[in-house]
Amino acid sequence: MDGLPEAEYIDALLANFRVYEKWLEGRELQSIFMGGGTPSLFSADSIARLLHSLSQWVHFSADCEITMEANPGTFEQLKFARFRQAGINRLSIGIQSFADIQLQHLGRIHSADEALKAVAMARSAGFDNLNIDLMHGLPGQTLELAMADLQQAIDLHPEHISWYQLTIEKNTEFFSRPPILPEDELLWSIQEQGQSLMAKHGYQQYEVSAYSLSDRQSRHNCNYWSFGDYIGIGAGAHGKLTSISKQGIFRTQETRLPKDYMAKIHTLVPGLKQVPPEELPFEFMMNILRLKEGGDISLLERRTGIPFARVEDIWRKLQYQGLVMSDRLATTDQGFLFLNRVLDNFLEVDAL
Repeated sequence: MDGLPEAEYIDALLANFRVYEKWLEGRELQSIFMGGGTPSLFSADSIARLLHSLSQWVHFSADCEITMEANPGTFEQLKFARFRQAGINRLSIGIQSFADIQLQHLGRIHSADEALKAVAMARSAGFDNLNIDLMHGLPGQTLELAMADLQQAIDLHPEHISWYQLTIEKNTEFFSRPPILPEDELLWSIQEQGQSLMAKHGYQQYEVSAYSLSDRQSRHNCNYWSFGDYIGIGAGAHGKLTSISKQGIFRTQETRLPKDYMAKIHTLVPGLKQVPPEELPFEFMMNILRLKEGGDISLLERRTGIPFARVEDIWRKLQYQGLVMSDRLATTDQGFLFLNRVLDNFLEVDAL
C-alpha cells in the first residue's frame, strides 16, 4: 500500500488478533470482513499471509464467508484472480452511483465505465458472490435517475445490493458545504419504487439497507445485526465480545490512525468498555430490529442474559399498536417504517 509499510501492518494485525485470541473460548470463525477503506490496495500475498496465519490460531467454518471491500478504481483483473486464490470468496464493490456526474458530486475517483468493468473483472476472476454498494437521495437526483442507477445495478446480477440514502456526516466536505438534496416526498418515492423494483427482480430486503437474492444474505451482516460477537482488528476497528468468565458484554475500539496503531500494537492491552446492563435492552433491539425477520424471542436472553419478561410490557404495548410481531422479536411492516419510534421505547427499561 502506498505510504504504509504493508508487511509491518500485517504484523500489527496479527499481533492485534493474538490479544483477543483468549476471548474465542472454543468458537470458530463464521465470517471475515475486510473493510474500512480500500483493503484491495494490499497485495494478494499479504492477504494470503493474513488468512493463513489466522487459520493457524482459530478454526474457520467450512463455509466461512470472507469479504473484501473494494473501490472500482483499484481493480485489476490479475490482482482479483490472486485475491480469489488467497481465499477471498466475496467482494463488496463501492460503486455508489453509475452516473459520472453523481460520482463527481460524491468526490469519487472512479468513473461509471470503471464501475461496470470492475464487476466484469470480478466475475472473470471467479467471484460468484458480489455485493454492490449504491447510494440514493444524491444531490439533484430525480426519481428517474435513481431508478436508472438501481436498474443498472440489477442488470449486473449481483447476489447482494446495499442500497442506502446519502447522509451528511460531520467533518466531511458535505457537512461544511451542504449540497441541495431531494425533498422528503421525493426520497419516499425513491424508497418505495426502489424496493418494488428490487423485489420484482428477486432481491428481498432482509435489513434496513440490504437486499439479496434467495439465501445470499451477508453472513457478516446477519451476525452483526443479531447482536453476535465479532473481533475488530486494525486501525480504527471496533468489536463486540461476550465473556462468560467476566460476566459481561464489552465493546472494543482500536487506535484510529495507522501510524499510532502500529506504534502501540506490541504493548497493546484491549481497550474494553463494558456495556452497562441497563443499556443492553436498547442496544440489542437497535440491532435485531434492523433485520426484517428479527429473531426468536429467546435470542434476547441468549445474547444478553436478560429475560424477555423484563421488556414484555413494552413489547405488548407495541404489539397492541401494530408495530411489532407477537411470536418473534421483529417489527411489522408498519413498525419497520417507524423503527426509530419503536426503538425509543427501549431507552428507559428498568434497571436490573
